[in-house]
Amino acid sequence: MTAAADPVVRPMRWWDVERLLPLEDRLFGHEAWSAPTWWSELAQCEQRDYVVLQGATDGDVDGYAGVSVAAGVADLMTVAVSPDRQGQGLGRFLVQQLVTLARARGAGRMMLEVRADNVAAQRVYSSVGFERIAVRRGYYRTPQGPADAWVMQLRIASTGE
Repeated sequence: MTAAADPVVRPMRWWDVERLLPLEDRLFGHEAWSAPTWWSELAQCEQRDYVVLQGATDGDVDGYAGVSVAAGVADLMTVAVSPDRQGQGLGRFLVQQLVTLARARGAGRMMLEVRADNVAAQRVYSSVGFERIAVRRGYYRTPQGPADAWVMQLRIASTGE
């Protein structure tokens, strides 16, 4: 099986931070998280889970994702897939992994914000079952000015349903 057909996902560890920073910068530019931000996120393991999509070569990071769960509500923190691996269903796979992690932590719903002009990401989220419930005007700050965000929600069925 190819790496695209058989993705390898594992929990993110602190040593992954330096490996994912180039991808973070490439995908998110001025909004990219810094190494200290990542380390802070990983330190909050009592309510957050981050995973890494391993690349074909040892040490490569082809993607990553994270979720935070508090009081039965999960917040999708980030999802990223390397541009050369996009379009292979890996974003959807990572989101599904986060839903599984959120369910295990007792979340009944998952929330996220996505840029209103990021149609590809919206399609991924919709394919998993997310629905738009609101718009946050000027939520994102971009070099071109403020950008709106869609607020999306997914109802998470418990494992007993």
